Amino acid sequence: MEKCPVLTTANGAPIGVQQALTAGPRGPALMQDVQLIEQMQHFNRERIPERAVHAKGSGAYGTFTVTQDISRHTRAKFLQQVGKKTDVFLRFSTVAGERGAADAERDVRGFALKFYTEEGNWDLVGNNTPVFFVRDPYKFQMFIHTQKRHPQTNLRSADMQWDFWSLCPESLHQITTLFSDRGIPASYRHLHGFGSHTYSLVNNAGERVWCKFHFKSLQGIKNMTDEESAQTIAGDRESHQRDLFDAIARGEFPRWRVCVQLMTQSQAETFQWNPFDLTKVWPHKEFPLIEFGVLELNRNPENYFAEVEQAAFKPSAFVPGIGPSPDKMLQARLVSYADAHLHRLGVNHHQVPVNKPKCPVMNFMRDGALATAADYGSRPNYWPNSIAGTPTPDPAFADPAWQLGQTIVDRFDSTVGHDDFTQPGNLYRLFDEGQRDRLTTRIAGALGQARPEVQMRQLCHFFRADADYGRRVAEKLGIDVSQFKGAPELAKV
Repeated sequence: MEKCPVLTTANGAPIGVQQALTAGPRGPALMQDVQLIEQMQHFNRERIPERAVHAKGSGAYGTFTVTQDISRHTRAKFLQQVGKKTDVFLRFSTVAGERGAADAERDVRGFALKFYTEEGNWDLVGNNTPVFFVRDPYKFQMFIHTQKRHPQTNLRSADMQWDFWSLCPESLHQITTLFSDRGIPASYRHLHGFGSHTYSLVNNAGERVWCKFHFKSLQGIKNMTDEESAQTIAGDRESHQRDLFDAIARGEFPRWRVCVQLMTQSQAETFQWNPFDLTKVWPHKEFPLIEFGVLELNRNPENYFAEVEQAAFKPSAFVPGIGPSPDKMLQARLVSYADAHLHRLGVNHHQVPVNKPKCPVMNFMRDGALATAADYGSRPNYWPNSIAGTPTPDPAFADPAWQLGQTIVDRFDSTVGHDDFTQPGNLYRLFDEGQRDRLTTRIAGALGQARPEVQMRQLCHFFRADADYGRRVAEKLGIDVSQFKGAPELAKV
C-alpha cells in the first residue's frame, strides 16, 4: 500500500497531530498553536475580488492547429505553417452574473482565449456575439452598472437596464441578439465565439489589413427556451460547468473552426458603416470567412481557483503580426482589462502558471508583491544600458506606421532631430572660473566611479556642449583624450 505524504505547514514543517493545542481537554486554545493560527489566517484570505464583469466562468486547456496558410496576411510566427499546433487556454463565462450566478441564465457568454505562442501570449477576449451594446468606452462601466444590482434594493432592475438601453439606440443590435432564440446557449460547447472587435494583421512586408475573428462550433448550435432554462437552473446552477468538464473527461473534446474576415484600408474608407464600430458586423457576403485553424479543448484544469479564477486575459496581450485598430472600445479595453488584473491578482499576475508565457520573458519591469525574479535575476533593471547580454529591442519586430487621416501614428525616436548640447554649453559658458572648476570636479568625482567606456561616452557629450567643459572633466578623470582616435574632432562636434 502506497504511503501517504506527510502533512506540513506552509513552510514545509511536518505536522504530527491535526488537533487544536489547548490547556487540557476542556481548556482554551493557546496562542502558540501556530499551525492553527496559520490555517485560520490563510482561510480568511482565500478569496480574491471577483471580476467586475464575467465573474462566473469555466475553463479548459487545448490546442490550436493551423489548417490553412494565411502567412501572406500576418507575420505571427505561430501561424506560419500548416499543421503547427499551439497550446491554448479558454475561459467561458456569463457577463452580468456574480460568481454564484446560474450558468443557464439569459446573458451574453464570454469567450476568452489565451494562445501560448513562441513569441509570447496572445489573448483574444471576446463573446458569443459579434457585436456589443455600446461603441463609446465612456458608456461601458455605466452599462455594467445597469446589469448588476440597484444601489438601494440590491436587486436586479429591469428599469435600470431598459432606461439605459432606451437612451442608447446603438444597443439595439445586441439587444435583438440577446433576446432572440440564441440568448440562452444550452452549453459552452454549443455556441460560437467572436473576437467582436476589429483587429489588425501585419505581414512580413509591413502591410496591414483589418480583421475580425470567428470561432464556429463544430458541435453545432444548441439553445434553451425560457422554460428549459428555468427548469435547468432549478436543478443545477452549474449546468454549463458540469457539461464542459464532463465532456472533456469523457474524451468528447469540443472543437471550433477558426476563421477570419479581412478588410483593406481602401475598403474601410468606402464601407457603408464605420468598420471599427463594435455595434456593427461586416456582412459575410462582402467579407467572407476565411478558415485558418481548428481549436480543440482536451484537458480539464487540475485546480479551479489556480487555473480558472486566476486566469487573466487582456486584449493588450498581442504578438508580432497581430495588433489593435482604431476601435474606440478596444482602445479603452487595452488599458481597462490589464488594470483589472493588477487590482485582482497583483502586479505579478503574469507569473501565475496559467498566465505565464511559455517563451522566454525579457524586460525591465521589476519587483512588486510575490516577485520571483526568475526571468531576470541580477540583470540590470533599466534601459537603455550598455551591459552585455541584456535584452535589447529588435527593429525587425517594429510595427509599420499608421496613417490615420492627416496624422501618422508611429514610435518616433525621441533622440533624433533635437539639439541637446547648445543650451547646456551656453549655461556652462555663463559660469565663472570657480563655478566651472567646482562643476567639473563634482562630475569627475561621480563619473569616475563608472566603467571606462561609460566615461568616454559621457565625455563626448561634454565636448559637444563646450570644448573647455569636456577638457576639464577629462583632465580630472586622468584621461588623455588625444590618445583616442578621432579625439581632436571632439571639440569640433
